[in-house]
Amino acid sequence: MTTPLFLLRCIQLGISLSELDMLTIGIVNDMFSERERDEYEWVELATDSDMAAF
Repeated sequence: MTTPLFLLRCIQLGISLSELDMLTIGIVNDMFSERERDEYEWVELATDSDMAAF
């Protein structure tokens, strides 16, 4: 990941430069990937019996 791409991800997440002092690159990447998953429409969700079998 390049520095401009990292800063773009921070802007997309609404993270300010002062907040970056408290975060690592890994945390920002995790936050971005989780945000992308929030917008995904899951076709099938696991049931209680699926979780018990797991």
